[in-house]
Amino acid sequence: MLKKIFWGIIALLGAFAFAVVSKIIYPQEHINAIWMLVAAACLYLIAYRFYSVFIASKLFHLNDKNQTPSNLFSDGHDYDPTNKWMLFGHHFAAIAGAGPLIGPILAAQFGYMPGMLWILLGAVMAGAVHDFIILVMSIRRNGKSIADIAKAEIGKLTGITTSIATFFIIIVAMAGLGIVVVKALAHSAWGTFTLGATIPIALLMGFYLRKFRPGKIGEVSVIGVILLLAAVIFGKTVQDSSIAHYFIFSEKSLTLILAGYGFIASILPVWMLLAPRDHLSTYLKIGTIGMLSLGIFYVSPHIVFPAVTQFVHGGGPIIQGALFPYLFITIACGAISGFHALISSGTTSKMLQKESDARPIAYGGMIVEGFVSLTALIAAVTLSPGDYFYINSSLPDGAMAALGFLPDKIHMFESEIGISLAHRTGGAVTLAVGMANILSGIPFMKSLIAYWYNFALMFEALFILTTIDAGTRVARFLLQDAIGDIYKPMKNYSWLPGTLITSAIVVLLWGSLIWTGSVSTIWPMFGISNQLLAGIALTVATSVLIKMKKIRYIWVTVIPMAFLLVVTLTASVLEVTKYIGLLKQPNLSHQLHITYVFNTILIAFMALLALVIVIDNVRKWGVFSKTPYIEPLSGGERGSTPSLHEELSLDKETIGQILKEKPVFATEEATTVDE
Repeated sequence: MLKKIFWGIIALLGAFAFAVVSKIIYPQEHINAIWMLVAAACLYLIAYRFYSVFIASKLFHLNDKNQTPSNLFSDGHDYDPTNKWMLFGHHFAAIAGAGPLIGPILAAQFGYMPGMLWILLGAVMAGAVHDFIILVMSIRRNGKSIADIAKAEIGKLTGITTSIATFFIIIVAMAGLGIVVVKALAHSAWGTFTLGATIPIALLMGFYLRKFRPGKIGEVSVIGVILLLAAVIFGKTVQDSSIAHYFIFSEKSLTLILAGYGFIASILPVWMLLAPRDHLSTYLKIGTIGMLSLGIFYVSPHIVFPAVTQFVHGGGPIIQGALFPYLFITIACGAISGFHALISSGTTSKMLQKESDARPIAYGGMIVEGFVSLTALIAAVTLSPGDYFYINSSLPDGAMAALGFLPDKIHMFESEIGISLAHRTGGAVTLAVGMANILSGIPFMKSLIAYWYNFALMFEALFILTTIDAGTRVARFLLQDAIGDIYKPMKNYSWLPGTLITSAIVVLLWGSLIWTGSVSTIWPMFGISNQLLAGIALTVATSVLIKMKKIRYIWVTVIPMAFLLVVTLTASVLEVTKYIGLLKQPNLSHQLHITYVFNTILIAFMALLALVIVIDNVRKWGVFSKTPYIEPLSGGERGSTPSLHEELSLDKETIGQILKEKPVFATEEATTVDE
């Protein structure tokens, strides 16, 4: 009874908060940003408590008696049973890149309400579902990638097409994220020192937990956080000291350093650098967002933006397209991301200690990212529209004034921070100013606005950098799987020559794009590609659910799949049409001509791959629904798709009887899923 009362109170509080934010009640009053946080917290808590449990029990019957790939194939390198909270840190750090921070900032152009709705509903009904289901599908198949799952479960056409799409997108993602890091750290001694310090700190944590004090996750976390805070604080001292020049690098030099780091992080055992560094980074990420949330509660800033702006129909100074479909493409990772499927089926599935850990790590990790996205949106919409567009638009001041947007506090910010903020497009600077604006409202913090601004930029760079190390490793897995079809030893992730060769190829590909800078021309299209990959992953998941005879529950994946594909394919058509129109301009420079042609081919190619995969899946759904099937248990050879016979050594007659009676993975519902 007490539990029912508690969740009833949470539901009522969330409903009241949402009514305030949407101006259903108190329509004439200024909206306090606190109500946005309360609405989000209540919805996310309810979704985690009820919806994730529904998925865990009805779709998969999570059961800790089932062996996970990390236990079956433990090698201390890629397959490594990892403490739940350490793995949560790795998973969250890997999925939470630029998207949840930058996307909502740019989407604020449409007003606060559209972005808030998509961040809340999208994370609960689409993003968290996508991450959770892909992770469970992978751990039930020896930690196979989404591409290999597609090949084994749907067929060769879908498998090959998915492999091409996933590898292509991850290379573009690494390059795009890398450019942001390079630009953020260029000529910044503070940021370079602090981010560089996280590497030896992570190595210390890894050896401490593995060799010196196994299992003492609390001890190593305290040590890591203390050292990290020292690095953040001392970074300012380094920046102002005579040794600062040792930590100042050009963009080209940082590109080489970043490529070297990606290569090393890809080949070292996960326990040594990847997992502890991501765990450490998660403390800073969640700690900073927590501090920002407390700042919002203390300062109680009002939302200055309107619920919906005049740019919902298009013609905005930041995003020229209309709210549909560009809002969803812009927010991207803040609500759902195809890149997460690569992490769930790439590194996380090979480190999961027990099945019940999948729910807090995958579903929980995504709703935490959704909360991060909402705080970023709040940081933007609590600035005045004039200040927001002054920073984030390339239009001249006169043009902005004609639209009715005049600067408010921006010149005060420039004076206190010590730099010009005009036309610093891209979202990163806007977020830093918004965070500094809120945090400087805390007592005794007013004089530290310059510190908070620089800290926010470093924080954004750290958010992105932790995605690069995991992403490089996942790309290496994909490449090894692809080459392994031709040369079998490549399938063995522990085979050192294969690891070195494929890691070098992956780093060379994304590093060369950063070096030439050409990826900056396709960054706007990454949102489309990323969302298309999410649609592809949900399509494959739907096919697997149909094969499992879970047809009554396929709405869980079909609804977000259909919506996402409609949105992204519509955006693809609009973008291709736009670039074809630009190619018809007279006196077009040779460089712009190449850029527009490249962009057109890129978007059309990604949309075509998605259509091929969707059509190949949908046309087989009728056959899948009628064919006896039992989901494979982990077992057999690593890298293979295990069969029921391999795992349980049953004869054909017994297998046939099981298929006839109950074609599901486990007959016993999990006793470890919280109720």
